Amino acid sequence: MKRSATAVWKGTGKNGSGTLGTQSGALKEVPYTFRMRFEDEPGTNPEELIAAAHVGCFNMKLSFVLQEAGLEATKLNTTCKINMEDGTLTTSELSLDAVVPNVSDEDFGKMVDDAKENCPISKVLNLKTLVEYTLKNN
Repeated sequence: MKRSATAVWKGTGKNGSGTLGTQSGALKEVPYTFRMRFEDEPGTNPEELIAAAHVGCFNMKLSFVLQEAGLEATKLNTTCKINMEDGTLTTSELSLDAVVPNVSDEDFGKMVDDAKENCPISKVLNLKTLVEYTLKNN
């Protein structure tokens, strides 16, 4: 399996602008700028896209870990915050609200750790990953 994305940039780092696109077409000529990345201008940026990739991968991996244990999540609602300090990505913070019937908190915690350590995006990011979760069994 291979997936691809394309970026086009014009101008200087601070005053230039670019567009992003993905092979699937889910992103097509999506603009990004310095202000979108480092200030509060609406739009996307590389760190936000990394957060989306990490949270999507984590949820999917956790669903597979649950499936292997004979369990199925009613809902996995996870938020990811990517932190950057001095131009370096430092941590990925995952916050999970889960509804999974018939699992103990202890067993679920082990499954969360498995997903955190073994989702492909966690492996490639090689960041300190923090996960906090709440579990409902209904």
